[in-house]
Amino acid sequence: MVRPSAQHFYAATLKLLSMARVPLLVGGAFALKHYAGIARDTKDLDVFIRRRDLDRALQVLEASGYATELCFPHWLAKTYSSAAGSGERHFVDFIFNSANGLCPVDDDWFKNAPRCTLWGASVLLCPIEEMIWTKSFVMERERFDGADIYHLLEARGETINWPRLLARFGDQWRVLYGHLVFYSFVYPGRRNAVPANVMRALNARIEREGHSEAVKVCRGTILSREQYLVDVGERGYEDARSAPWGPVSEDDIALWTEAIGRES
Repeated sequence: MVRPSAQHFYAATLKLLSMARVPLLVGGAFALKHYAGIARDTKDLDVFIRRRDLDRALQVLEASGYATELCFPHWLAKTYSSAAGSGERHFVDFIFNSANGLCPVDDDWFKNAPRCTLWGASVLLCPIEEMIWTKSFVMERERFDGADIYHLLEARGETINWPRLLARFGDQWRVLYGHLVFYSFVYPGRRNAVPANVMRALNARIEREGHSEAVKVCRGTILSREQYLVDVGERGYEDARSAPWGPVSEDDIALWTEAIGRES
């Protein structure tokens, strides 16, 4: 469900970028509706884009009078518009990575993207595997994307490319495993949407690697930017987002942390 003022803004933005041949993928609520049939009101449009294409996208929009902003240099930019006289403000988010730096948009997203029609235009959607991958790490106190993941699994589990999804998670496979366990609780009658061999393989990994690792790193920071700050700030744990564990710079982590409590 999209308000008319928002729909006009989103459609105009996509048309400009399409005319300029900027490759992009539509995600968020629109992709969720496509895959799971669940519609919800949204105040923004999530566009996934490769970092190398971002500057050109913003230039195209600026040349047409749109305001743009590189909000967080390691993952997010925006363009926005206020509907005249309404006080409404709508956003298009340009997402080129995840906030934890683990899910960069690369060529493989585009190779596996389905096509659909949105407001009369043909667009590529974020692949379902990438939707699950990126949403799996959103576990803030005020936002948890687990329900979206479980709706996607319930609706499309049999058609997911599971080897590809597992490969996307790599060393963070325990995050996927946790979501699959919770999914089996939420939809006990649809557990077969997750192939039995996937669960057997992950169960076997747990059996092999269930003991503690000889490291003092907190990986909670890749799930929530706020709830584990006490661990890295006061309890002597290393932050899994930064070197040598992760790809996010100290400056970008500081900028992202300072924005806690503000709309991002």
